[in-house]
Amino acid sequence: MQLKTVLHRRFRDDSGVEFVYLANSAAILALDEPTAAVVDAFVHEDGVNSDPWVQAQPKPAAAESTLHDLIDLGAIRPVDEPAAPRADLPPMPFPLATLVLNVTNKCNLSCTYCYEYGEDKLTGDESSGKARMDDKTARDSIDFLMRSSGDRPQVSITFFGGETLLNFDAIKTATEYAEEQGNKNGKRVHYSLTTNATLLTDDIVDFLTSHRFGITISIDGDKDEQDRHRSYKSGKGSFDVIEPRIRNLLKKNKERNGRAVGARVTVTAGATPVVATYRYLVDDLGFDEVGFAPVTAGLGRDYALGEQGYERLLQEFGELGEEYVQAASRGESHGFSNLGDLVRELHQGVNKAHPCGAGLGLVGVSTEGEIGLCHRFVESKSHSIGTVQEGLDQAKRAAFLEQAHIDKKTDCTQCFARPLCAGGCYHEAHVRYGEATKANLHYCEWIRGFIDLGLKIYGRIQSTNPSFLARFDQQ
Repeated sequence: MQLKTVLHRRFRDDSGVEFVYLANSAAILALDEPTAAVVDAFVHEDGVNSDPWVQAQPKPAAAESTLHDLIDLGAIRPVDEPAAPRADLPPMPFPLATLVLNVTNKCNLSCTYCYEYGEDKLTGDESSGKARMDDKTARDSIDFLMRSSGDRPQVSITFFGGETLLNFDAIKTATEYAEEQGNKNGKRVHYSLTTNATLLTDDIVDFLTSHRFGITISIDGDKDEQDRHRSYKSGKGSFDVIEPRIRNLLKKNKERNGRAVGARVTVTAGATPVVATYRYLVDDLGFDEVGFAPVTAGLGRDYALGEQGYERLLQEFGELGEEYVQAASRGESHGFSNLGDLVRELHQGVNKAHPCGAGLGLVGVSTEGEIGLCHRFVESKSHSIGTVQEGLDQAKRAAFLEQAHIDKKTDCTQCFARPLCAGGCYHEAHVRYGEATKANLHYCEWIRGFIDLGLKIYGRIQSTNPSFLARFDQQ
């Protein structure tokens, strides 16, 4: 029988223990020397005839046993065996889990890289659509979520903008109505919000912490870094406004044993190194966790990350990853959320058919109640999949998800990272290639590099303190 090792990635921990990550199943296997030798022996495009190979080994019985173990584990398969498809679409209509309410399309800052006001904007000029969601649309959105979430005992509502807090009235209305309807429908409702922190008054902080909001602050670092791109329309920097407000939020949230508050950093060309930014945001300001996002921009922008920028970022992620490993070895949490999320997905064996939940378990709602694939597509008429008043267009929803399935993206066929990437962000694909279901080929090397880093760190934790990984066990 002609057998072949499946698409995989090999990596080692500090002590030299080898692991293999299997792209077909997202499984991670530790390899001893004999097992590694068998994996290597069948890495041939046309496969290897197993019977002669077994007979040629010094210990045929042992070699055959190891070979069959690897076949059972899915690491070695017949050459002519059809590739197993990723999960088909679940039965539709699939119940929603998360609703992202864009309560306003306006912002009080004028960040240079903002996709909402730059070339990435999908919704026409700024005046399109209502500036703010009214109370009726907010309530209609909650009713839609309750109707569309099926038997789920828990649902989530995320508030977004523009600057979200410019329409705090809609947030308050939606939250209080969701509490009422959640109790009526036997559902627990979780809330989250993204804000630039400029409007975090005491009253708003009290409301958010009392309802246990998960809060993400968009901030790029210290004063110099923050004011470099995140300024008011007048050109005045925003740091001096947000710094005391953030400290007040974090202090009150800790006093009330609130959920983790995270910082979201947009990484641009020439930015302060990741480790220094992380240290400032966690050690000085007091954030619980920090996530770093490479700027979404065409290469013509002076703040865009070119190839060298991505290489530098990956190196800096590696440096911060060392801190993560050291914390894990002591059984302690670490706030580098990019890596924490990746390690969790690796441990859980996540094998994605779609890059995210957009259009599946998550949808976005515009200020007028139009439903988009996610918050970045709201008000984009070509990507509308319904309204909160009339419900989802299930045929349109299913057609998009079918076309966006990873098995339709031939560019991803031979990539070991496909179980975790699945082709990348729909919005960025639309901006770059004019089609949301295309693979994001422009950042493939970055994604592969980051997942490779995550695999090596996972292997090191598995070897030094595997009990740390129990926190990622699925309940």
